[in-house]
Amino acid sequence: MADHLLIDGSFGEGGGQIIRSSLALSLITGRPITIENIRARRSPPGLRRQHLTAVLAAAEVGRAAVEGAEVGASRLTFEPGEVRPGEYDFRIGTAGSTTLVLQTVLPALLQLGGPSVVRLEGGTHNPFAPPFEFLQRTYLPLVSRLGPSIRAELHRHGFYPAGGGRFTVYVQPASEFGRLDLLERGRLQDRRIRGLIANLPRHIAERECHTIAERSGWGEKCCSIEEVEADGPGNAVLIEMEHEHVTEVVVGFGQKGVRAETVASRAWREARTYLDAGVPVGEHLADQLLLPLGLAAWRGEGGGSYLTGPLTEHARTHIEVLKTFLDVPIRVEDRGAQSAVHVGREA
Repeated sequence: MADHLLIDGSFGEGGGQIIRSSLALSLITGRPITIENIRARRSPPGLRRQHLTAVLAAAEVGRAAVEGAEVGASRLTFEPGEVRPGEYDFRIGTAGSTTLVLQTVLPALLQLGGPSVVRLEGGTHNPFAPPFEFLQRTYLPLVSRLGPSIRAELHRHGFYPAGGGRFTVYVQPASEFGRLDLLERGRLQDRRIRGLIANLPRHIAERECHTIAERSGWGEKCCSIEEVEADGPGNAVLIEMEHEHVTEVVVGFGQKGVRAETVASRAWREARTYLDAGVPVGEHLADQLLLPLGLAAWRGEGGGSYLTGPLTEHARTHIEVLKTFLDVPIRVEDRGAQSAVHVGREA
């Protein structure tokens, strides 16, 4: 077994992204890792339940030997074995993000010789992670443009803090990976405002949608209200902006004691910032595209580039983690209010 690659879990942004990306890259490369100082500057520090689920999911997919897989652990060792396609079921047991657990194991499944089915249960809509709609409408279609075919189906919503959501992802790997270049978003083709409400008065979602329709000038014709089944009360308002080359999804989550109009106004400000910036890739997508582009570049002639706003510390930390594992060039051009990111050989 090769020497363990030592990862400082407190480096840079110092959060769960370091854990998840290190696990994903360990599975991809077969390199064993030791992560120390896990979330050392966070409160509480160490592994939380959602991070532990990602560790256990990666261990199952990669037949890995693991030490330190427990809530609160500050040190973890992970020695991957053979990654195999198949059917996998992962249950977080809390409202922790199922979408982030998926992003831990998905890259390894994309490069195998056969299809996989991944079923996840837990949080599908919580304030600390991308919602299912972002995964389905924004992230997975772009990853599929690199070569694989990925499809996601939502079966039940899981709002914070109750959880209990369920969805299934169908993965058909690619024998070869191509490029993804997102330097313009193209013409705006559609725009939607969706209010999700579970076990709460319908007027909350109606007020959110009305506020965004009024502030955006899009009108009520763009609005829809969906009363959904969930284990507990929950509310989210989604703003979907479908352009020719990319769809951006912005979400606002209802909070106890926060007026619906305030939730909606915050979501619209984020959406307006994206529209005004004129870039195809939003803040969260800029971070999440790095790993699949890195995998595509590492596998051969793939990779890609994209234009986004100023890179967050989260994304810059992610780049450093990628460089630790993969011999792939990553170049960032800072252009003031915009950043151009190039991964792999430039076209």
